[in-house]
Amino acid sequence: MSSKENQNYWALILGASSGFGEAAALKLAEDGYNIFGIHLDRQATMPNVERIIAQINSFGAQSKFFNVNAADEVKRGEIISEIKKMAKGKAIVKVLMHSLAFGTLKPFVKMNNEQSITKAQMEMTLDVMAHSLVYWVQDLVAENLLEKKSRIFAMTSSGGHTAIPYYGAVSAAKAALESHVRQLSTELGYMDVSVNAIMAGVTDTPALRKIPGNVPMIEVAKRKNPRNRLTNPEDVAKVISLLCKDGGEWISGGLIHADGGEDVVQFVGQNAFEDKTILKI
Repeated sequence: MSSKENQNYWALILGASSGFGEAAALKLAEDGYNIFGIHLDRQATMPNVERIIAQINSFGAQSKFFNVNAADEVKRGEIISEIKKMAKGKAIVKVLMHSLAFGTLKPFVKMNNEQSITKAQMEMTLDVMAHSLVYWVQDLVAENLLEKKSRIFAMTSSGGHTAIPYYGAVSAAKAALESHVRQLSTELGYMDVSVNAIMAGVTDTPALRKIPGNVPMIEVAKRKNPRNRLTNPEDVAKVISLLCKDGGEWISGGLIHADGGEDVVQFVGQNAFEDKTILKI
């Protein structure tokens, strides 16, 4: 689809004010899509949101941002109603991206002086970071807002299949999110809608900086990655842009590695592709 044709459609980005969501919003706007941005920001970070909106508009795209909790059922209903009014009976959403990073980072089992995760915290993490994708898709389909051959992307991570300290609830959410992607890809096949989980490599985002031990995690990722660097949000945005092109709808139900090959490398020490000694597995 050309940039001119994209101008008839909107990309709905959940988590549009930073990290992967921001980068995808800007790249899709550059590709011609108009942008619905869902974000949750305090007054102190609103200048960054305004910068993103200005940059989207500089590409000639329209934008409408909503500063709400994307997992709030009432707010979701209000936004869907507003989109429906703008749509005037047409299916205008061609891309949906789920990039919500808000969860509890606590151990499952109380150790030393650390409190273990509560039932409410576990449920909140799963609801925001996994189940909310399903609810947004349900509403878009029910209101005939999702166009045929649309693309749906959900941001996952290697934490969905590995164990990381304090990351248990988020890891469970990522695993659930990947399961939701498989199920939605099956159920939306009749619309030729493509649904995929995008697994980025370790990326230095505000969300990563909240994970205990993020500094050594970053250093290990740099050593592991065959490209000798971290993934950045723009790398992922380009992958999403590529999958939105004609023919991309045939890639569906998958877990797509957007990490430069990082996840398949298992070693510690210096970079394996510079080290001529035996890798430490």
